[in-house]
Amino acid sequence: MSYLHLIIAGSIALGSIATAQEYPTRLVRIIGSSSPGSASDIYARIIAAELQASWGTTVIVENRWGATGMIGVDFVRQSRPDGYTLLFTSNTPHVLGPLLMEPRPFDPVADFTPISKVLKYQFYLIIHPSIPARSLTAFIAFAKSKPGQLNYASSGLGGGSHLMAEVFNSATGIRAAHVPYKGAAPAQQAAVSGESQYIFNNIGVSQPFVLAGKLRGLAVTGDKRSAVLPDIPTFSEMGIQGLEDAYVWLGMLGPAKLPPAITGKLSAEVIRIMRSPDVDKRVLKEGYIPVANMPAQFASEIQAEVATWSRVIREKGIKSE
Repeated sequence: MSYLHLIIAGSIALGSIATAQEYPTRLVRIIGSSSPGSASDIYARIIAAELQASWGTTVIVENRWGATGMIGVDFVRQSRPDGYTLLFTSNTPHVLGPLLMEPRPFDPVADFTPISKVLKYQFYLIIHPSIPARSLTAFIAFAKSKPGQLNYASSGLGGGSHLMAEVFNSATGIRAAHVPYKGAAPAQQAAVSGESQYIFNNIGVSQPFVLAGKLRGLAVTGDKRSAVLPDIPTFSEMGIQGLEDAYVWLGMLGPAKLPPAITGKLSAEVIRIMRSPDVDKRVLKEGYIPVANMPAQFASEIQAEVATWSRVIREKGIKSE
């Protein structure tokens, strides 16, 4: 490398460091791809408040949750990579939904800059208490005795709760109607009211309704039981395969080509927030699993997830309807 090239490279590196030190100098928007009141929305606002306190700069959360969250994701994809428009999302709109679309609307890694996966959680199969079943085995038998007569709610076409139900139905021989809602909160309300008979949802927002007797929990996805639901079995324990790798994750990303120095600063801040005692305690109490990983690890895990769910969708013949 010539002396001139060394000077240019050094200038670029110093400029990047200066950019990171100065950032942010104005309002930062975190685009939330989920509906207000969802777990994703709650944690986006926790992080936004902590970033604002740390930086002394206004940080807001703006919800854009249409099309099962993909409107918000695509908005950030098309934004300037300057660190002032960020994405807080889950794998429902970022990975799973697009896998059912042809052509795929975006690449979940190449079209974005992964910053940090903050947490993940298992799907929780919950049913309305009017269903005369108190175990997974009994529910499967009941549902199979009424082919096409039950329906299940989801947060939207191609979302995680939709895919989980499809895999479950396929593995057990259940035939039920899919009723998509505009977000996780209205889908859960449909299950609480009895408008839908079952749903795959997250533990944190569902368990209070289970404890109140308004819903009944039967099983969880994942490779082991939830620490907050030690009496609830996993599907694999009950002989139902295909849901061992089924988790929802929440994480922060930016547009593609976000400067490495800004990516590093954001990642360090998000990891610090998620590992703080108060936030970590809340994550565990709500039945979630802390992650808070680095950008490279987050990107690698998304790529692995795309490969896994592409295979599941292909093998199960799952379509977006």
